[in-house]
Amino acid sequence: MERDQQFLEYVVKALVDNPDDVKINRTVDEMGVLLTLSVHKDDMGKVIGRSGATAKAIRTVLRVVGMKNDARVNLKIEEPEGSERGMGGDSRSTGGESEAPSKPYVRDTTVDDVIKDLKGE
Repeated sequence: MERDQQFLEYVVKALVDNPDDVKINRTVDEMGVLLTLSVHKDDMGKVIGRSGATAKAIRTVLRVVGMKNDARVNLKIEEPEGSERGMGGDSRSTGGESEAPSKPYVRDTTVDDVIKDLKGE
């Protein structure tokens, strides 16, 4: 297990009530490292935090861990099955399968952006 994945597992398991349900998938491609996090649906609030503050903090530290290893690390938090977020009576739902996004995933911040921000550029 790589350091970024170990870090994420340690932090998330310390936050949640159901640590045995924490699952992390790590993939590497030309864009960098993508860690996909899955937690028990009752623990989503703890991982996301108020207004996304906890998730943002975890992503920031993961990027720093990645910089130490010359890698771009990004975190995707999986929507748990049975979650009520975004289910406002949408009749297009297909039996528990989540629909693919209409546009490809685009990272909003790169490690270079974070470094420039830290340097005050």
